[in-house]
Amino acid sequence: MNSTNKNHPFRKRWGQNFLADTNLLDKIARTIGPRSSDHFLEIGPGEGALTERIFPYVEEMAVVEIDPLLVKELKNKPIFNGMDVIQGDILLEDIDGMPVNDPVRVIGNIPYNITSPIIFWLIEQLDYWSDAHIMMQKEVADRLTANVNTKAYGRLTVVVGAYLNIDQCFTVKPDVFIPRPKVDSAIVRFTKKNTPVVDDDKYLRFNKLVSTAFSQRRKMLRNTLKGWDIPERLQEKIDFSRRPETLTIDEFASMV
Repeated sequence: MNSTNKNHPFRKRWGQNFLADTNLLDKIARTIGPRSSDHFLEIGPGEGALTERIFPYVEEMAVVEIDPLLVKELKNKPIFNGMDVIQGDILLEDIDGMPVNDPVRVIGNIPYNITSPIIFWLIEQLDYWSDAHIMMQKEVADRLTANVNTKAYGRLTVVVGAYLNIDQCFTVKPDVFIPRPKVDSAIVRFTKKNTPVVDDDKYLRFNKLVSTAFSQRRKMLRNTLKGWDIPERLQEKIDFSRRPETLTIDEFASMV
């Protein structure tokens, strides 16, 4: 999460939008609530506007930034002495391979075009973090918290909801960013369910099955899932003449 520097060229390919409102940055930091014993991982720190509100107050922190210009800038700021700055793509990194003790607390103002992959990355890294605060497009936040039988309810709702608790903290208007996005944003807090609805070793099958079911939302399950060898008794119990958006997370989980 980052502030603005008029000299930094905005890189469209990395989806860079810099936070430019100090009151909002303070509010985000208060919402996160860093503690002296915490270990933090920040995704996409930019110029470190939020980072400087977290790093001085915690045990240790690592940040992953894809833009080499920003990496250089972060490394040159005295306030960040002792912080690990990693240049790279977070989707290619593993938390347990980073120079920070886990479990980490994750924060990030991420490129909106890779929000879903980053949330799935968090699920794959479940063992290594305790909570995550992510800035994302409000529309995606609404999909994460959507109710069954609504238009927003879909693969993201089901797969993420099987593993994580999701809490929309607050909405963020476009005018606090430079450049200004065309959409509202939201800060979303993720914590891990005490017991996942689906076991880890069934995650890939579960993700694929839910994807397949929602790939043709208007079709009945008996058509979309016909190649999946779902036992007949289960098809009758769930009623495969239903459409995917009518199934609860538990009903999808029962099929894997």
